[in-house]
Amino acid sequence: MSPPLHVEIVQQRHSSLKKNDLIEMVHTFLANFTNLRPGTTLTNSNLEEDVKLLEHVQSITFCDADHDCDVVTSETDLIFHVYKLDSFGAETDSLSENSPGEEVAVADVWTLPTEEFYGLWESLIYDSKLKENLLRFVETSFQFSDRGVDHNIVGWNRVVLLHGPPGTGKTSLCRALAQKVAIRLAHKFSRARLLEINAHGLFSKWFSESGKLVAKLFERIREIIEDPRALTCVLIDEVESLAHARRAALAGLEPSDSIRAVNAILTQLDRLKRHPNVLILTTSNLTGAIDVAFVDRADIKRLVGPPSQRATYEILRGCCEELMARGLIAPSEQMFSLQMLEAGGFTETDGSITSLCLHNIAQEAAALNISARALRRLPFLTLALHVKPSSSMSLSMFLEGLREALSQHIRDLTDFHNDVENSIQ
Repeated sequence: MSPPLHVEIVQQRHSSLKKNDLIEMVHTFLANFTNLRPGTTLTNSNLEEDVKLLEHVQSITFCDADHDCDVVTSETDLIFHVYKLDSFGAETDSLSENSPGEEVAVADVWTLPTEEFYGLWESLIYDSKLKENLLRFVETSFQFSDRGVDHNIVGWNRVVLLHGPPGTGKTSLCRALAQKVAIRLAHKFSRARLLEINAHGLFSKWFSESGKLVAKLFERIREIIEDPRALTCVLIDEVESLAHARRAALAGLEPSDSIRAVNAILTQLDRLKRHPNVLILTTSNLTGAIDVAFVDRADIKRLVGPPSQRATYEILRGCCEELMARGLIAPSEQMFSLQMLEAGGFTETDGSITSLCLHNIAQEAAALNISARALRRLPFLTLALHVKPSSSMSLSMFLEGLREALSQHIRDLTDFHNDVENSIQ
């Protein structure tokens, strides 16, 4: 028997069908398939033959953790997760500063699962098992809490630190992880929220107020986590800003109130770990600036670097497939996965020529350490600036423009850095 396959079902917002009935309906539908492909999402076009299913289901996703190939439906245990997407987006949480009526935004708050993060987990591509390892870490940490493992004997804090250069998807990965955990642990937590803390906002221009802001913020967090059925994920982006404030205070560059504020945050994080319904997610662009006291609190510390050649190819292939699905590139053509190209020895055929062309572009981009953020922007820039406006844009025409967009990106970066150096001189 192969490992279980997690199946995520997004229920239509208007549907009032009970979860068990919906699972039974989907299970019956999937029995018609001999094989299921992990990483695949079935949407309206795939479900339209089953009118009743289409009425209640927005999409069905077969998760890819623990699976590198298709699975036989009859030989695989299917674990179903049914949920609806929140459509209200983020709310800004503000706290009062020193002056009456003046407030500072300290956090954005999402109700999970949210429409805004739908598909984000699947869109993030890494060579390593980074996503799978993070998910296992979180699931194990909550399992330890469920079993009542003594913190004094076995230590864990439920704190994640993702570090690396800007544009590598650290914040997106944290958001996607929070969404994924909310879905996987819905049987345990009936509600879930993500609080994305504005670390810079915590250190107001009146440093004497920073400690009070920290106290107020964590007081609100504690109010939320008082409900044991509510999962709370706290994301602190650019956590190095906390360490910077503390080091500046120690060097006598900032008031002592600043160091008290940072110490208060570290103390509050220690207190949060006593609650079994909290997960702390942090990111950093400047690892050298992170205080060792915080680093020591992180259970798992992972580098998120620029995409490798393999990841670069799959990111660009996904972009091409999205543009074909939306009719911006036509006609639609099959794009081979890297596994398929490798299995064919990268032999050029009528069917593989465009995939091999994209692979060459991916090699160039990876050699230049192009960030994932910049990679995903290249297809837009290609259509906006590097191909002639046309009612029909073939894939081969698009790839020619994509290569030019990559070259222009490099020229722009070089010009920018040269201009910076000249301005310094």
